[in-house]
Order: sequence, then structure tokens, then C-alpha cells
Amino acid sequence: MQKVIAAAGVASRRVAENLIVEGRVTVNGEVVEALGRRVDPESDEIAVDGVPVQVDTSRRYVLLNKPVGIVSSLQDERGRRDLSEFVDRYEERLFNVGRLDAETSGLLLLTNDGDLAHVLAHPSFGVTKTYIAKVAGNVNPATVQRLLDGVELEDGPIAADKVRLLESARGESLVEITLHSGRNRIVRRMLDAVDHPVLELVRRSFGPLQLGSLPIGRVRELSTVELGALLRIAREAKGSAQVDTDEETAD
Repeated sequence: MQKVIAAAGVASRRVAENLIVEGRVTVNGEVVEALGRRVDPESDEIAVDGVPVQVDTSRRYVLLNKPVGIVSSLQDERGRRDLSEFVDRYEERLFNVGRLDAETSGLLLLTNDGDLAHVLAHPSFGVTKTYIAKVAGNVNPATVQRLLDGVELEDGPIAADKVRLLESARGESLVEITLHSGRNRIVRRMLDAVDHPVLELVRRSFGPLQLGSLPIGRVRELSTVELGALLRIAREAKGSAQVDTDEETAD
């Protein structure tokens, strides 16, 4: 157990032993009571202080601040700049979780963990994304309320989870909008629908991940805390799916 925790980068082997002795490590929800406990990294779910740990060291998770002009593809058939220039440096074959259109910059997660990617990208799991949009025109509180109440688009109605007006002056506004929809160009289309077309758009957060001060065009690997937060979402989703399956079987 302590070797697995140390290999995951959570703590040194000696510190991992102390964590186990202090009862701060669980396997499949049960507190580990002995240092000699053996685990299977492929099937056992390990957590330290309630934070899930990824013990599969073949998995990689990278956060990119995508620049404008980069398409969310690993190989663009039209010869445009794509994500390959950011992932070619890694031995693992990474792919993007979700997409940002070429004109949108900001947070994009790259990984080789297909199970986690499925949960994060699927709107049914409710993972939210927050954007800052610079739009034409002076947005007023009534427009903010329209976005919260929902607007009608060609592919159906959509409502933002949260909206904040950050600034409005000299014919332009800054709007922070949070939603969990995965529809194509959804933020741009919502703001078009309320007559405030987007001039610039950046994604600042994706679930528990924050773009922070990462420069445009740079990448960094996730911290153990960030990864733990993502794994918690995935494990809770897995549990919910199991509950739903059980209920359908019972019916």
C-alpha cells in the first residue's frame, strides 16, 4: 500500500506509512488498518484524507491554456494549427476532453484516461464550465436575467447556471457565464440570442480546475489535489450509474 501511494506522488513512502497508521487511508471506502495491506491498482479505489488517488501511473493529465487560432483536434485535415504541437512532447497518446472553438482561448484538459474523459465531457454528469466573454454593447440586469431564465436556440432552449456582469462601459461588456451544456459554440450562440455578440471568449474553469495564471500557450500537469477532485467526480458518477442500473433491474 505505502509503495503504491508513494508511486502516485502523494507522499514519500515513510510519510505514506504514517498516513496509514493514522487511519487516513481508505481502500474501496474502508479504512486501512495495517501497513502490509496489498492493493490492486487496476481495481481498488484508494483515497487519502477522503481525496481519491490515481494509482495507475500510466495515466497523465495536462492542463493547457489554449491560444486563439488553435483547433481542438490532434490532426487538422485543413492544415490549421492544432493540439499536436502541445501533446507531441509526451510519450503517452493524449487527447482533449471536450472542445473549444478556434476563436476561443482558455482551459482545455488533455489526458489518456478515457473513463474520466467520458464523465467530464458528458453533460448529464453536470460538470460546469465558466467563461469570461467580452461582448458588444452594454449588458444590463434584464439581459442577465434572460440568460438565467433561458433563451431559445435553433436546437432547443438553454439556460445558464450562473451569470455575472463584471463590467459594462463604452459600448462593451464583460460577462462571466457558467453552464454545463456541451452544445457546439453554446456561449457564443446564447449571447448572440440576447443581441450581444462575443468579441473575445476565454474559458477560465472546467469543473474543479482553474486556469489561474497559466500563460497562453503553456501546459502544466495537474496537482494531486486537482486530480483528486476530478477522480471524486468520476467515482461519484460511477456510483450513480450503478444505482440507476440497480433501480432499473429492480423495476
